[in-house]
Amino acid sequence: MTEATDDTLRAVTDRVIELEEELEASGVATIDGSELEWSRAALHKWVDEMIGVVVSPGLGRVTVVHPGGRRSSIASSTLPYAMSRPLR
Repeated sequence: MTEATDDTLRAVTDRVIELEEELEASGVATIDGSELEWSRAALHKWVDEMIGVVVSPGLGRVTVVHPGGRRSSIASSTLPYAMSRPLR
C-alpha cells in the first residue's frame, strides 16, 4: 500500500469511528496485518452461510438472509450495483 493510500484509508476509518462516537457507539478500525486477515475470514464465513439475498440498488441496500430467517442489511452506495446482473 502506498503512503498516500494508507493516509486516505486511515482518514476514512477515523471518520467512521468519529461518526459512531457522535452516536455514543464506538468502533474499531482494522486496516492491515493479521487482524484484517481475521476480519476477512469472518466476513467470508458470514457470507458463505447465507441462504438468500435481496439486492435493492434503488435503496442502496443489500439484505442477507441466514438460516432461521435471520436478516442483516448492508447499506452501501456501490454494493447493490456490484451485485446486480446486467439486463440481457
